[in-house]
Amino acid sequence: MFTAEKIQSLNELELEVYGYIMQHKNAIAYMRIREVATEAHVSTTTVLRFCKKMGCDGYAEFKLKMKEYNKQKSIHKISENLSEIKAFFERLETEKFQSKLEAAAAMIAKMERVLFTGIGTSGHIGQYEARCFTNIGKFSLCISDPYCPINMQETENTVVIVLSVSGETGQTIKIVNALKRCNCKIISITNTESCTISKLSDINISYYITMHQDEEHTDYTSQVPAVSIIESLSNKIRNRLIEE
Repeated sequence: MFTAEKIQSLNELELEVYGYIMQHKNAIAYMRIREVATEAHVSTTTVLRFCKKMGCDGYAEFKLKMKEYNKQKSIHKISENLSEIKAFFERLETEKFQSKLEAAAAMIAKMERVLFTGIGTSGHIGQYEARCFTNIGKFSLCISDPYCPINMQETENTVVIVLSVSGETGQTIKIVNALKRCNCKIISITNTESCTISKLSDINISYYITMHQDEEHTDYTSQVPAVSIIESLSNKIRNRLIEE
């Protein structure tokens, strides 16, 4: 309901309305428009403009949507059931999954440079994993800034490991396309194999667990599979380097 795009469209007075509503979410559904205007120190016209910018025809519709919003927020609970994670670890041990990991490890091992890329939580995971790879002797960096200019000269020995739960994040796709134009090899780790980033990759490793997002697109999906996959790759690469 309160998307970033809608909030960015608000002027200073409308932001005052938004601020008041966020602090009194449960009460708004039972308040008259004049009461909201008085408490937010704005006019009723400003409240109406705010409602329209939130996609409502008027204050009455906004109150109905606010009730639904509060209901959804109150019932949104993150599952504590670990069965999916256990099932993932079982798949991780299968010959098919291990074969894909070996193929990715072989590609990474022969490259001089490893770039991780991802946005948001995936970017933080990428920073951690870049450190793990550096610890085993692979020169690794992470690109987590969606506006980072991609202008690489030496890319012949560079592999990019892309982290994205949905595989459809626009900024990440833009970075991947830019790196592909630089002739980098692409390995993606995504939730499903049918996503856009998977199709742009030389190798895709997908883990298939239930994605959890609320209506504000806050992602609660577990990153345990992505971390486990990267750490498995790190161990395989380290063993290859020792054998050499």
